[in-house]
Amino acid sequence: MLDKLERKLGKYAIPRLMNWFIAGYVIGYILMAISGATNSGILSLMTLEPYYILHGQIWRIITWVMIPPAQNIIFAIIMIIFYWQLGRALEQVWGTFRFNVYMFGGMIITVIAAIILYLVAWAVTGNQMISLGNYFTTDYINLSIFLAFALTFPEERVLLYFFIPVKMKWMAYLYLIFVAIDVIQAIGMGMAGIPIIVAIAASLVNFLIYFLQTKGFRGPRQSRRQRDFRRRYNGGQQWSYWQNNDSSSDSNSQPKDRYVKSRTRQAKHKCCICGRTELTNPELDFRYCTKCNGNYEYCSDHLFTHTHVK
Repeated sequence: MLDKLERKLGKYAIPRLMNWFIAGYVIGYILMAISGATNSGILSLMTLEPYYILHGQIWRIITWVMIPPAQNIIFAIIMIIFYWQLGRALEQVWGTFRFNVYMFGGMIITVIAAIILYLVAWAVTGNQMISLGNYFTTDYINLSIFLAFALTFPEERVLLYFFIPVKMKWMAYLYLIFVAIDVIQAIGMGMAGIPIIVAIAASLVNFLIYFLQTKGFRGPRQSRRQRDFRRRYNGGQQWSYWQNNDSSSDSNSQPKDRYVKSRTRQAKHKCCICGRTELTNPELDFRYCTKCNGNYEYCSDHLFTHTHVK
């Protein structure tokens, strides 16, 4: 489905999308410096409030992503640059169109979840909640970017606190633990914690869809590629034959021919450019290029620098 959509709508994809998100944050910080806190002044007109959206303030569907994180300015700038680097790397690997779908999909799901929560709360309690905008922020959208990068490059190392090297997969597990703690605390808050749970779930649905596509469900193209790979390498098994000519003092002993089934480990991944494999260079990651015509696999050194096969 994504391939068909990319052929039809790919020309409308926004290149370097993360630059626009960062520009939105910069505008948000400027407005925050002018008007003060988030819940007052101009920024109060930008939050994701379903009540006001349903009453004509449609611009809130977009402007809520411009509200910057409520953190120390120095720490916030460091984290914004970090997420910008992750987003740019994902766009290079996935392609512009698929990265656009991932980011805008997360935004749309979050907006729909906020509106549904508002309508359900109104139907059950009869109260029109006007404070949901404080819960639906871009913090968990950034978390989905981090998790997607960790799933794509699990062995990539980052410097925690600028000097502790940690693999992305362990950082992802740590992030998920923090999210689980937030959910437990929200459950302990009773009804007041439901918006927090919905905000977390809405921002992670997009990542769960990507995770299932990557680790679980496979389309026809991926299944055919997997069958071709298994047929080519025959499961990594080879038959070897030799003759045992061991002579013994026992007169009854005679030379015997034996077939021995031996498992020889063969490389499952090989770079089309340099020929390196996961056996010769276990520190490398190997990925298929979605922009090449055919099944071409590259190591992490050549994934972004090779010429696409058309």
